[in-house]
Amino acid sequence: MFSEYLQHLLYGYYPYLAGTVFLVGSLMRYDHGQFTWKTGSSQMLSSKNMRLASNLFHIGIIVIFFGHLFGMLTPHWVYAPFLSAGAKQVVAIVVGGIAGVLCLVGGAMLLHRRLTNPRVKASSSTMDNLILGLIVFQAALGVVSVFFSLGHLDGEMMLTLAAWAQAIVFFGGGAADYMTEVSWIYKLHVFLGLTIILLFPFTRLVHVWSVPFGYITRRYQVVRRRG
Repeated sequence: MFSEYLQHLLYGYYPYLAGTVFLVGSLMRYDHGQFTWKTGSSQMLSSKNMRLASNLFHIGIIVIFFGHLFGMLTPHWVYAPFLSAGAKQVVAIVVGGIAGVLCLVGGAMLLHRRLTNPRVKASSSTMDNLILGLIVFQAALGVVSVFFSLGHLDGEMMLTLAAWAQAIVFFGGGAADYMTEVSWIYKLHVFLGLTIILLFPFTRLVHVWSVPFGYITRRYQVVRRRG
């Protein structure tokens, strides 16, 4: 009885708590704490291996984010005519595995830098280290889950997790029931992902809301030499 209650709490109610804090917290921080809305880059303090680590981390996490977004929230019938569940599972294993390794290596390098470089460590807050540590751990879990996925090449486990995510996002009801037979590695991965979403408004991660898409469409500046 307790395990059933805990499952509904973690995978039925907790996602909505995390999502609410994510949205409302981001809005309130933008409205009341715009001076804290920044990336907090430490590259000027120490640039050694910074570019490599940052590129690996960001490329990996961007691929992972959009892979999860479209992979989990796209209904099966959309891709079923041209891509079977098993084939999609293989694609997810290959692409997700590579992106996970990139994110893990880059994130571990950044975390090591924050914990060992005296200048960077002095400018890093506890929340900076905590959120980066959680993301690195989450990436490690994702890489480990790839080996578990090799035992589910029929894609059924992926469809189950996608059904849970769609039930949560589209308010389908009974979402927690989809997690009953799911392996512990996926449950931990989902829980940690929700926790990162919950903590999002209180960290430097809010800077992703400020992606400068306007630079893509802005007009060129005409610069003339003085006569």
